[in-house]
Amino acid sequence: MQNKIILASKSKVRKNILDKNNIKSVVEPSNVDEDIVKLSLIKENATPEIISKNLAELKANKVSAKREGEIVLGADSVIDLNGELISKPESREDALNILKKLNGKSHFLISSVCISKNGSMIWNYTDKAILVMKNFSDVELESYLSKITDENLYAYNVYQIEGAGRNLFSSIEGDEDTIMGLPIKKIKEYLNLQK
Repeated sequence: MQNKIILASKSKVRKNILDKNNIKSVVEPSNVDEDIVKLSLIKENATPEIISKNLAELKANKVSAKREGEIVLGADSVIDLNGELISKPESREDALNILKKLNGKSHFLISSVCISKNGSMIWNYTDKAILVMKNFSDVELESYLSKITDENLYAYNVYQIEGAGRNLFSSIEGDEDTIMGLPIKKIKEYLNLQK
């Protein structure tokens, strides 16, 4: 087993999940231009799941190519609303529009992870959770967003599942770590860290 892995992500949430599970990691963001990749894949009619998988692999491979012999973990999470890809918000207005789109509907939260070594993928896994959002008025959604700090809004997507955001949903089916962006159980299995 490696002493540590390299996390090809600046996500504090993902780093915290690794830390909580006693997986030593060093952060080295991939700096992949996700928007360009997403637009290109959407033009090719790629599903949100394929986009998530491709981005996780691209991030891991990019960092891995520079870190010979080391294990690199890349990850990506997207929302799939009836086949439409919904990415993280870039502004508060964007966040409100995303919540309005999801309001009263069921959607998938897809998290993909990829482990690469010497610039090539050696393992990957994708998991989905199904979330059903309750119906809210625009005022209620604005009130919810007003209580979320900018840092949390851009780090955790539009719903803070580990906090107040849980109340947005009438139903959540799936692994909480998947929803937070890192299906850690499968990663631990792969890294032989299961106790």
